[in-house]
Amino acid sequence: LALSTTPDVLLIDGLFKINLPLEQLPIIGGDEKLISVGAASIVAKVTRDEMMNEYDLEYPHYGFRFHKGYPTEAHFAALDQYGPCPIHRMTFGPLHRFRSMVQQ
Repeated sequence: LALSTTPDVLLIDGLFKINLPLEQLPIIGGDEKLISVGAASIVAKVTRDEMMNEYDLEYPHYGFRFHKGYPTEAHFAALDQYGPCPIHRMTFGPLHRFRSMVQQ
């Protein structure tokens, strides 16, 4: 995704850095402290929810349209039954038990 303008600084909600050659300002609770960060958080959530609805069409066994990928009992039950699919983030702690299954 290309921006038409290069930002002077990235305001990051939390204590992590993004691998970009730009100045970054991590802000704990940034979505509550700054309107721009809060608005970006809402846009990101709506975008992610829409993506999960699309993934639900591609991977219907997981119920992404209902839990949006959050670690619910239904999501874990689907993982137990079907294993992870390509969109599952294997660095998420509870999915470590599936690593050998994915590496085959």
